[in-house]
Amino acid sequence: MKAKKIPIFLCLLCVMLTAVFLHWQNRTISVSEYTYSHPLLGQDLDGFAIAFVSDLHSDDFDGRLLDKLKALEPDLILLGGDLLDCRHGDPQVALDFAAACTQIAGVYYAPGNHEANTGKDYADFARSLEESGVRVLFNSGAEISKGESRFYLLGVPDQAFHAEAAQDAIARLRKNDLCNVLLAHRPERIDSYAGADLVLSGHAHGGQIRLPFVGGLIAPGQGFFPQYDGGCYRVGDTVLIVSRGLGNSVFPWRIFNLPEIVVVTLSGGGNTQ
Repeated sequence: MKAKKIPIFLCLLCVMLTAVFLHWQNRTISVSEYTYSHPLLGQDLDGFAIAFVSDLHSDDFDGRLLDKLKALEPDLILLGGDLLDCRHGDPQVALDFAAACTQIAGVYYAPGNHEANTGKDYADFARSLEESGVRVLFNSGAEISKGESRFYLLGVPDQAFHAEAAQDAIARLRKNDLCNVLLAHRPERIDSYAGADLVLSGHAHGGQIRLPFVGGLIAPGQGFFPQYDGGCYRVGDTVLIVSRGLGNSVFPWRIFNLPEIVVVTLSGGGNTQ
């Protein structure tokens, strides 16, 4: 009788360990840090920290995400696309989180495909963000300054909005005398972002499942073994930093792929690390 119970016990133990592992993989917030240098970044911007939060999908991690951002003490918070989720989740969670971020630093946001898929509701969502103090960038830009130093922040909407083409908006908006930082949701469209010096993207969810020595397994818009699944890339004169994001959408689990906040620290001259 005891011998028969051993396999049952082992099965239950495996189920419990799997549940603990998946909870850890999907609820532990990691921080990835990069340094970005550009000759047009002035001395006063040395050490300027940008926290990039992408693909939240209406998940505030029970307040732990906000606590993590407070501890990081960024000078600027950028919210990438898919702040909300068009399939499930409460948009108010995303709005409350964004509003709370404005108590930490200045907050800028550019929309993703999930915002586009909300249709006419997006206008109300964007209006609520603006009312809470978040600056919405929709084929628009803003000058960010510290002391005597400045850079230009641009934001383009996801292609699902069928708005002005990204390359046209960037050509119209970019400042030739400043370093141009772009918020653009889809990393696979990097060829459309020429003219931007630094691009911050998400959307790929880190490939959802990350395989050792291989990388992400599958990403929307890129298919299997995506080229831009997470990390830092140089494409021509442009540096692309891709966040693995935080929340989940269609596929509910991350494996070997912790939710991620990206922190980019600016520096004058040198190389991106």
